[in-house]
Amino acid sequence: MSRGTVGRYFILSFLVAKAAAQEFAQTRFICTSIPLEMEPMCSAPMQNSGPVEDIKGTILQLRETILQQKETIMNQKETIRELTAKLSRCESQSTSGSSQYNRANTTAQTNTLKDLLQNKIDDLERHVLSRVNSLEETKNLVRNDTTENRGKIENALNSLHQRISDLEKGQKNSRPTDKFQITFPLRTNYMYAKVKKSLPEMYAMTVCMWLKSNASPGVGTPFSYAVPGQANELVLIEWGNNPMEILINDKVAKLPFVITDGKWHHICVTWSTRDGIWEAYQDGMKRGNGENLAPWHPIKPGGIMVLGQEQDMLGGGFDATQAFVGEMAHFHMWDRVLTPGEVYSLANCNAKTLVGNVIAWTEANVDIYGGATKWTFEACRQIN
Repeated sequence: MSRGTVGRYFILSFLVAKAAAQEFAQTRFICTSIPLEMEPMCSAPMQNSGPVEDIKGTILQLRETILQQKETIMNQKETIRELTAKLSRCESQSTSGSSQYNRANTTAQTNTLKDLLQNKIDDLERHVLSRVNSLEETKNLVRNDTTENRGKIENALNSLHQRISDLEKGQKNSRPTDKFQITFPLRTNYMYAKVKKSLPEMYAMTVCMWLKSNASPGVGTPFSYAVPGQANELVLIEWGNNPMEILINDKVAKLPFVITDGKWHHICVTWSTRDGIWEAYQDGMKRGNGENLAPWHPIKPGGIMVLGQEQDMLGGGFDATQAFVGEMAHFHMWDRVLTPGEVYSLANCNAKTLVGNVIAWTEANVDIYGGATKWTFEACRQIN
C-alpha cells in the first residue's frame, strides 16, 4: 500500500469515526470487509510491514475512542433522562404548591367575605328588631287610641240605627198598608201572588182592581180562584186574541174591557147567583152587562185565590202563556153587588173607607212568589 493510499484510508477512517461519534444515537455501524478487487491499489504486495502496523494501531485506537465516546453518550443520555424526570417532579410539586397556595388564598378570601356578610346580616337584624320594637310601641299606642275611637263610633252608629229604626217605625205606622202595587214584569209560570184569606160561600159578589198593561196578545190572567174539583170556580182572563172573560164554575161571559194601552184602568165585575146577572165597569163607567152566568150556583168556599196566574189544579198547574204581565193594585172583593155610585167613587179614588169585606187590599193579606215585586201605588195620585 502506498503512502497516498494509506493516507486516504486514514482520512476515510477518521471521517467515519467522527461521523460515528456525532450520529451514534441515530446511526448503526456495520463493519464490512472490502474485497481486493474493489481496491486495486491494495492488490500490490506490502513490501514493508512497519507502516501497516502503525495504521492498524491507529485504527484500533480510533475504535476504542469511538467505543468510549459511545459509552459516554449513553451515560449522558441516562443522565438526561434522570434530569428530565427530576424536572418533571419539580414542576408537578411546584404546580401542586401553587394550587395549594391558590386554595389557601381562596379560602382566606372566602372566609373574609363570610365575615363581611355575617356582619352585614347582624346589622340588618339589629335594624329590623329596632323597627319591630318601634312598630309594636306605635301599635300599642294606636290600639289604645283606636279603642277609644271605636267606642265613640259604635255609640254613634247605635244612636243612628236607633233613630233610623224609630223613623222606619213611624213611617210604617203612618203609611197606609194599601198603598202598594204588584208588578209582574215577565210572562212566566212561576211569578204570582197568593191571597192569604179564604173565601166564604157567596151568592153574590163584586171584584174590583186597578190594572196597567200593554201586553200582547192578551194581558193574561189577573186572578183565578180554584176549589177542590173545580179549577175554574172564578177566573178573570184575557188569553190570546180573545176578549177578556169572566168564568164562574167554568161558565163564560165576555167582557167589553180595553186595557192594553199601558195606562192605569179601574175595572169592576158584579155577579149574582139569581139568574146569573153580571155587570162590567171600566174606569167607573158601566161598559156591559148580561145574565145566565152560572145561575143559581153559589161560589164555593175553601179554595185558593192566586193573582197573576191561571190554575189548572188547586194552587198550581200554571201556564206561562196565560200569565198576567203588567201591574196590579187595590184588589178588593165583596160578597154583595156594589152600586154604580160606589163603583164610580172607587174609580175616582173618593171612597176612602170602601174596602172589600171578603178580600181587602193590604200587604198583610198578600204573599209574593217568583220575583214579582211591590211598589208604591201611584194611580190615584195621577187621577187626582
